[in-house]
Amino acid sequence: MSNVNFVDYVKIFCRSGKGGSGSAHLHRDKLTRKGGPDGGDGGRGGHVIVRGNEQLWTLLHLKYRKHIFATNGESGGASLKTGASGKDAIIEVPLGTIARDAGSNEVLLEITSHGEEKVLIQGGRGGLGNDHFKSSTHQTPRFAQPGEAGVEGWFILELKLLADVGLVGFPNAGKSTLLSAISAARPKIADYPFTTLVPNLGIIKYRDDRSFVMADIPGIIEGASEGKGLGHRFLRHIERNSMLLFMIPADTTNIRDEYEILLSELEKFNPELLDKRRLLVITKSDLLDDELKEEIRKELPAVRYHFISAVANDGLVTLNDIIWEMLNS
Repeated sequence: MSNVNFVDYVKIFCRSGKGGSGSAHLHRDKLTRKGGPDGGDGGRGGHVIVRGNEQLWTLLHLKYRKHIFATNGESGGASLKTGASGKDAIIEVPLGTIARDAGSNEVLLEITSHGEEKVLIQGGRGGLGNDHFKSSTHQTPRFAQPGEAGVEGWFILELKLLADVGLVGFPNAGKSTLLSAISAARPKIADYPFTTLVPNLGIIKYRDDRSFVMADIPGIIEGASEGKGLGHRFLRHIERNSMLLFMIPADTTNIRDEYEILLSELEKFNPELLDKRRLLVITKSDLLDDELKEEIRKELPAVRYHFISAVANDGLVTLNDIIWEMLNS
């Protein structure tokens, strides 16, 4: 997906429909001059509903649709006829979308499956017709209940990518190169930091028609959890991943220190991220001979690791085997 077309955050104004008024009608026909109350109830106002759509990968379609309104319910009629309900406003979103109240920042709902529907704002209830208010002492009430007002407000929709594996690393660590080497995804690749400006998803085909989804997250830098660089904007995408691949190039000055920095940034953003399964991947290993690899092993942190070279296609099959084992362990 292009940088321009990937949108993972929108702020929208929504309003549910007003409930229809109840009817205060009194029954009349050619044989009845003074009949009793027969006013029907008003219809409910339309809800604002969020629905999951697996064909969507971005919130781009909502970027310029800032106002979303449901319609009002209709008033009740004679002969106890209930007014029609207002039409619901449906907001289709990609899987992994959450909705927040823009004022309180409270998470209101989360969409994770295709066709899943959740009500963001309830429509107003329809008013009761005068038939509900008759009694032995008040047989002809000439009043009815008005409909309940709709609700309006600003809401934030935020996308967190749903992927099995998230690639974590500093800019230019080889994440995009790996994704392009083992999937059909074609992210932008160049030899300078912040080549990746939006997350990229790739489906990795495994043995016997099995597969898993990998997400290339834009590079994290020290201080990303406080908003530095691009990391803060995209750290939330890591929250959905089942496991994390920490990718560090073989020519890094100190692999252990870089790994600890990445861990620290994840912990500051959300301590629960440290509970995910982790695999340290040493990239660009085509630069190393056996002796250098052995020296690097002595300095690695206490975490499972694997050497690869996406350019030389070295270690990629074994990497997929390790990932599949960890995902299903």
